[in-house]
Amino acid sequence: MPNGQPIPVIIDCDTGVDDALALLFAARHPGIDLRAVTCVAGNTDVDGVVRNTLTVLERAGAADVPVARGAERPLIEAPRSARHVHGHDGMGDLGLPAPRRTPADVDAVTLLRREILASPRPVTLVPTAPLTNIALLLRTHPEVTRNIERIVFMGGAAGAGNATPVAEFNVWHDPEAAAILLTAGVPITMYGLDVFTRVVVPAADVRRLRASAEPGARLAGELLAHRPATPGSRPDDPTEDAGGLGDAGALCAVADPEGLTTRRLPVEVSLAPGPARGQTVVDRRPRVGESELHEGTREQPLVDVGLDVDVERYVGLYLATVEGTGNGTG
Repeated sequence: MPNGQPIPVIIDCDTGVDDALALLFAARHPGIDLRAVTCVAGNTDVDGVVRNTLTVLERAGAADVPVARGAERPLIEAPRSARHVHGHDGMGDLGLPAPRRTPADVDAVTLLRREILASPRPVTLVPTAPLTNIALLLRTHPEVTRNIERIVFMGGAAGAGNATPVAEFNVWHDPEAAAILLTAGVPITMYGLDVFTRVVVPAADVRRLRASAEPGARLAGELLAHRPATPGSRPDDPTEDAGGLGDAGALCAVADPEGLTTRRLPVEVSLAPGPARGQTVVDRRPRVGESELHEGTREQPLVDVGLDVDVERYVGLYLATVEGTGNGTG
């Protein structure tokens, strides 16, 4: 919270279990000024994403945050949901009530442009979803970059992928959009699978949240219980209730960047058809190789790539924020 002022944040999401965890955190952290949320197809269809987002914000006590519907499908690919992970409704099939309000009467790109340019301080943009809305924004209204402080996106991987052996879901879902994001011309932090999978809330904390009388904290517990730290674990496994923070870690990195270790590295997205499509190719070599020596170097965007994370710090930050037991400053 620089100079004691909250950070203006806009989230672009595909709510989703862990997007919901991220929304709960952003709505409750005193150092974050959540100015808007935009929705895109990804974990489930875009109308389901809008419904889930409105419901979560109501539970979080942030029903006044504007929400807009965005892209129904990637720029080129057909939509490919992750319902097998997030449930048929995208929210763990928890049977949550329908939201009491409706989204804004403008589309996501229009809302993004309006809120970014209207912010009195430069905005931190946090996409936790396929990057279709962000690519459309950057191509349609490139002037927004003058009031974007940083983009912290959940996506990509320097190591193994999850949608494919080398590609992470959000980037794989719309590789062209991710490639456009990397050319935004603003500082970019990649909160990828290398750190995403490591931040796990212990089972005892998840059980405490699930027993809470406060609706937002209880929802966080139910969502975490749907994100087992060890998929396929046995019912009698004492770690079964532990849950991964997933996308919410990217919001922790906005509120408390000291908990994330990054290196500024060249990154590009593989766009060619085949098994590497959607891979974020992160160049971690200490010096150029034979390819560059023989064929010449290429300009690649430099990205602050998350390579290590203080797990205990971010778990503590998340719990203190969602339960309201601390000042949430990390």
